[in-house]
Amino acid sequence: MINKMLISFAAVLLGFMSLGFIHANNNDYMPVPRDSETHASYIDQIYQENGKTYIKADFIQWYEGEEANKVFREREHDPEMTEAPDGYYIVNDDTKLQTFEIAGDAKVYMQIYNRTGNIEEASTKWNEEISVAKFASLFSDESEMNMKDYPYHLTIENGIIVKITQQFIP
Repeated sequence: MINKMLISFAAVLLGFMSLGFIHANNNDYMPVPRDSETHASYIDQIYQENGKTYIKADFIQWYEGEEANKVFREREHDPEMTEAPDGYYIVNDDTKLQTFEIAGDAKVYMQIYNRTGNIEEASTKWNEEISVAKFASLFSDESEMNMKDYPYHLTIENGIIVKITQQFIP
């Protein structure tokens, strides 16, 4: 029993240490523009049914910069912390999942993911376009880098997702 706990602890610790090797050039970061058709979301599931690909999404509110600080102060009421950690703040008051079809020709833009199978080699490539099929495969990959941990900006037109942009998290 203790050996299993030690092995589990070591695996988790090594996983966290591996993520420390991920690097990015933060100077090139540009926030995703807001509009009425684009919704910040966590993706709970990607699946195929009847030849179409679907996403189950949990809409969130994504705030950056001074707007994140303002919302953080309004919601957290912590006199010792007056700014949102890492410059962003997420609000998720409604965790209801919504299902949307992904257009076959949807554009998918990633910032960071495990491209090689070696987490130590993961690096940021701003708005790297990948296929919907590749994106779906990243969610089925059970490697150290879980794609569900990142928010995404879903652009939805006429009830169908036409663009997916991964949100970079510093």
